[in-house]
Amino acid sequence: MKKAFFCIYAILAGFCLYAQSPRMYEVPFPKPLNTVPDTVTVRIIGDVMMHGKQLPYDYSTFLELVSEPLREADIAIGNMEFSLGGEPYSGYPAFSCPDSYPWTIAEQCGFDVFLLANNHILDRGNTGLSRTFRVYDSIADSLGVLTTGASRNEEENETSYPLTLLRKGIRISFINFTYGTNMGCSSEAWPKINRMKEEDIASAFRRAEERESDFIVALPHWGTEYQLKHSQTQEKWARELVDLGADVIVGAHPHVVQDTTHISGVPVIYSMGNAVSNMSATNTRLELMVTLRFTHDTVTGEKTMLEPELQFMWCTLPGMLRDTYSTILLKDWTTRGSEWSNYGDFESMLQTYRRVKSATGIED
Repeated sequence: MKKAFFCIYAILAGFCLYAQSPRMYEVPFPKPLNTVPDTVTVRIIGDVMMHGKQLPYDYSTFLELVSEPLREADIAIGNMEFSLGGEPYSGYPAFSCPDSYPWTIAEQCGFDVFLLANNHILDRGNTGLSRTFRVYDSIADSLGVLTTGASRNEEENETSYPLTLLRKGIRISFINFTYGTNMGCSSEAWPKINRMKEEDIASAFRRAEERESDFIVALPHWGTEYQLKHSQTQEKWARELVDLGADVIVGAHPHVVQDTTHISGVPVIYSMGNAVSNMSATNTRLELMVTLRFTHDTVTGEKTMLEPELQFMWCTLPGMLRDTYSTILLKDWTTRGSEWSNYGDFESMLQTYRRVKSATGIED
């Protein structure tokens, strides 16, 4: 009994001595478990097109080989450069493609956002636009894919211009607009396409700020077709967008990749080129996938944007690599010429890649 009492006493005495020791201040507190910043990955591709010659093919092949990185992104975005005006289906110059096309690629690639502000969205006029809205409504209801760039009324305009998404504690606003449309209604009437109008764009930026957006991504449809260098008009607008508060600018429309730059530290990707099309003119089959990464340090609260990552893609036409249209990540295929059905197309891909890189200065 005495022995047990002595042991208990010794333990208590030791504890008291330790508690009085200065070493107690040296015992570290447990480190926070989550010290790695959360990262939101946004991937954007350019013009998703449907020319007349594409219509007979299985649409699921078109973006199949680039679907994995799109599905892996927290937010995947595609520019849908066509109307869904119903039959008869048609390609250039007045696009109207089957409803199954956006459905198919939405499911396959895991798209989160479709961009609608482009010059072909009104190719079937207001009637075609109304039908286009209905199809995208059904896709949104089933798959959760949102749209921005066009709206039916003031309420929709307030909600989608900008489109603001919250991921992992980071709030990002997307502002999509076009220089104009080839056909359609007055820009003052509803429904509206977001156009390159200073007052409207400034209002969209104000709404993004009112929503306490952490980052603003400007997505203009602009520029001169087939030109590898941006125009003076693009540069003027880019500077205005930076002044308004854009954190990054990613453009589309010219059907080719254009040069990139920074304006007051803001990255500007003037044109991504096409994502998939039947185009075969010089440089039109080379394109970009743009990856934006936004980080949130949950310990310090700091939120930052990393430098955009640019990956070249190549749109293969039927009989070149496969028996169908197929967009590929170029880096995965630079040493696989033996797999081409048409080796000349493999050589054309590498030549175009070198030519465009030289002209634009893009490093991938």
